[in-house]
Amino acid sequence: MFDFAFLAGCGPDIDLIQGPPGIRICHTTTRESNRESIADKRSDIRRALLSRKSSREKLSAMETMPALPLLSLSFATGIALAHAESPIAPGARLELLVGGFMFTEGPAADREGNVFFTDQPNDRILKWSIEERLTVFLEPSGRSNGLYFDRQGHLLACADLKNQLWSISPEGDVTVLVRDYQGKLLNGPNDLWVRPDGGIYFTDPYYKRPYWNRGDPEQGGQFVYYLSPDQETLMRVDEDLVQPNGIVGTEDGQHLYVADIGASKTYVYAIRGDGSLGNRRLFCEMGSDGMTLDEKGNVYLTGNGVTVFDPSGRKIEQIEVPERWTANVCFGGKDRRTLFIAASKGLYALRMSVSGAR
Repeated sequence: MFDFAFLAGCGPDIDLIQGPPGIRICHTTTRESNRESIADKRSDIRRALLSRKSSREKLSAMETMPALPLLSLSFATGIALAHAESPIAPGARLELLVGGFMFTEGPAADREGNVFFTDQPNDRILKWSIEERLTVFLEPSGRSNGLYFDRQGHLLACADLKNQLWSISPEGDVTVLVRDYQGKLLNGPNDLWVRPDGGIYFTDPYYKRPYWNRGDPEQGGQFVYYLSPDQETLMRVDEDLVQPNGIVGTEDGQHLYVADIGASKTYVYAIRGDGSLGNRRLFCEMGSDGMTLDEKGNVYLTGNGVTVFDPSGRKIEQIEVPERWTANVCFGGKDRRTLFIAASKGLYALRMSVSGAR
């Protein structure tokens, strides 16, 4: 409920409308003091009546004022604080671009803003162009899951069929970057991020697939890995997570976010020069399937729609998506101001007032 006294600047006049202050009648023992008390009483009554009249005039003026827009009223009282901070473009609505898939995942934008994503159970990578045309980029695709473009324009893919990490050229030629770790199969690379110098971070949770022809997990846990820019060194950089999934880093290459979906937490780390991680701290009490960042450092987590946090870890927006599960997100389009959302059977888009981090 709005504080109209605050909005109109009426203050104590509004209090009088609600009820004028009581007038205390003093009991006196002399006629003179009674006369003085009665005079004081009449003076108090006169002031109260004048205040009532002034307040009625102000209230009448307020009742005849043209209605202010709701946003203006909300902003005046601080209610619209979250909306004022929202990264969504004014008036923007969530749009279903294309549907009918089995399960969409891994959206990633190339230099031009075209968005590539996977229909993972159908074993294909698709392309949604900046001209709003849908084509198949690669089929079969090694059951690719998370995707990310490197600076050379190659599409990196978490190829789940054989638990590998791939690099795919613009022509569709595949190079296997990671086949195993210390001679043992990975669980199934899930999501990845490329830091500015070309080093690759990826998560390796275990989700048993019906198409696998393999035994039990060989790694003894679910970890985060780092592949050096020369692709010669693969190392674990966090072994203390329940089930790491979404991952993304800042465009300056200084910090990495990792969602532990198994523990319903997201952490942020400092990135060291050799690729190792330090200074792990809790960012928010929420896990995530996929992640992205915008130019202001806001962090976008997925699962039940898209939840947006500012760099301090404070929730500033919730984007509802009419699907059972929201898997992953990225910024794309010509100006990189469209948020593309891979959610169950569809690919969605929402115009934003910010661009994605590069």
